Amino acid sequence: MQTWYNRIAGQNLERLAALSDGIFAVAMTLLVLDIHPPASALVNSEQQFWQMLGHSAPQCAMFLMGFLTLGIFWNGQQTQINHFIRADRNLVWIHLAFLALICLMPFSTSLLAQFITYRGALLVYWSNILLLGLVLYWGWRYARKAGLVKDDVSYETSCAIEKRIIIAQSLYLLGALLCFYDTALSIGFIFLVQLNYAVAPRIRFLERL
Repeated sequence: MQTWYNRIAGQNLERLAALSDGIFAVAMTLLVLDIHPPASALVNSEQQFWQMLGHSAPQCAMFLMGFLTLGIFWNGQQTQINHFIRADRNLVWIHLAFLALICLMPFSTSLLAQFITYRGALLVYWSNILLLGLVLYWGWRYARKAGLVKDDVSYETSCAIEKRIIIAQSLYLLGALLCFYDTALSIGFIFLVQLNYAVAPRIRFLERL
């Protein structure tokens, strides 16, 4: 009996999870490369040292934002993988597209750090987040339709996974739109959204987001 290759390819979830962990680890590490210590030749006093160190504040802030972004999406992807019973070729390629966008996060984060007052840089950063959310949502919807989700995954659990992506992306969109008023306000709002998802405070309203 003939077997089509595409029907047997890419079924190992453990390899997909391992590849994801490796790419996330590299992307998180690359974020710190944009933070440079003060040049010793330009520092002649304690005061100059602290002034030069203060110039690194935007890079440090963007490192924290980028790290939170990657951490949130890593957690989101791993949550989905934990609910899959198996994978197939199409699902693997969807997640490879997701990982390709993860590889772009150090670039979009660095761009925002270098041009922190420019709307264009913030919109590039937000576009990266938007595409990540769309692909992650696509992956979950495909897995459900293809019967790749575990049998014990309830309808409520599936809705919770989808709703979290939709609400998060809506909040990111609101934050991005704020850049047309003030980029600092926009960045601050996005950071608070990320902090909420990372810390998950024990407040009923925020727990639903």
